[in-house]
Amino acid sequence: MISILSRNKKFCFDLIIGNNLKKNSCKNYIKRNNFSKYNNTIMSGNNESKLIGALDIGTSSIRFIIFDEKAKQICSDQLVLESSYPKPGWVEQDPNEMYKTTVKVMKNSLDKLKQNGNYKHTIDAIGITNQRETIVVWDKETSQPLHPAIVWNDIRTIDTVSQLTETISEMNNNNIDDDDDDDVNHADYLRDICGLPISTYFSAVKIKWLMDNNDMIKTAIENNTCHVGTVDSWIIYNLSRENVFVTDVTNASRTMLMNLNTLDWDDTCCNFFSIPKNVLPTIKSSAEIYSHLKFLPELKEIENVPISGCLGDQQAALVGHRCFDVGMSKNTYGTGCFILACTGTVNVNAGSSGLLTTVGFKLGKDAEVNYAIEGSVASAGSVLTWAIDKLGIVSSPQELTQLAETVEDTGDVYFVPAFSGLFAPYWNSSARGTIVGLTGYSTKAHICRSILESVAFQSTKIFKC
Repeated sequence: MISILSRNKKFCFDLIIGNNLKKNSCKNYIKRNNFSKYNNTIMSGNNESKLIGALDIGTSSIRFIIFDEKAKQICSDQLVLESSYPKPGWVEQDPNEMYKTTVKVMKNSLDKLKQNGNYKHTIDAIGITNQRETIVVWDKETSQPLHPAIVWNDIRTIDTVSQLTETISEMNNNNIDDDDDDDVNHADYLRDICGLPISTYFSAVKIKWLMDNNDMIKTAIENNTCHVGTVDSWIIYNLSRENVFVTDVTNASRTMLMNLNTLDWDDTCCNFFSIPKNVLPTIKSSAEIYSHLKFLPELKEIENVPISGCLGDQQAALVGHRCFDVGMSKNTYGTGCFILACTGTVNVNAGSSGLLTTVGFKLGKDAEVNYAIEGSVASAGSVLTWAIDKLGIVSSPQELTQLAETVEDTGDVYFVPAFSGLFAPYWNSSARGTIVGLTGYSTKAHICRSILESVAFQSTKIFKC
């Protein structure tokens, strides 16, 4: 949603708080900007809204930005969201800390708003965007997490993936051999339904791992005493006055449990992973009022403000770049790197190219769903962080870039940043990072340049699919 607001500000302001804007003025704006096919996302209301808030729960930080009705950024706050790495390949976050940091950045932004004497209005609506696939399990009665959040780039589920593909092999009366094509075919068992291969990346495999390795969670799921959801579900549940348990179609499409055609939890997928539907959130569109903010002493000024927009972060960037027409695409870089191309209302099976099929957006309850194909790269910005914090060869991204620019090429040094395996188009969970081509000629500058070029090589591979 941050990406939406920063790239197509006025349209998305109208979209998120459409309930509080004059229907005709929104329609006129959409018509002027050639968005007429989204007229049905605009809802009736009055014209009193002045400010909106955009909440971005990323992998490495959380931020809250307040915009005025002309989409001018008024103020913002951003805080680091810590991850822990208890074992090789494991990536976890504290759900409670995630929520507390969310409230803190919202409070800090509101404090900055109060200090600005030009703005007397409070926030009229909030939109949320979030890291996708990360899974949180919490108790229905206490609302407390039952386990740390398993982050999207966590690869502890490698054995789970192998077990699942073996199950498919047995179902097909075949034996898995070492042929990569056979592995890909088994991993694609559910692709026609959910658009995704069986991989460590997606939520259902993480839930399956928890059920297989944590008796408390297995029992809670079987007894329907817990909620299981992605980050958007966890944050909306905790912020909402009604404790609503919802997700939007873009986040649901990343779980391996939603049918891309019906936009509902799918029986075949849920049964395959042994995940009952009753522990999963209700699936909503990307633009409607889900709930209202509950009273919090730190956020008392915005009590009852509607939460009325939600998109997974990469789909938010797709909308933010106004990729509404078939073939329009975006490539954005963060912890990972993600290329999405709009396919309109057509659900394109991109499995043969190693790409994913996903929901792009559904901008309203009665709006048509738009799909996208996606090429996912697990490690992009995180590679720079690793070079600074773990390898220690530089102290900042700026220094890394400056050092890389002192050489004309990498001197035949190549870096493969497979910290979480390799995502599209390879889908090789067992791959690991490596540096090759080192000679006596190689310097720190060559390694820095190879690190930067590794991100470009990964993007180039996706574009060539």
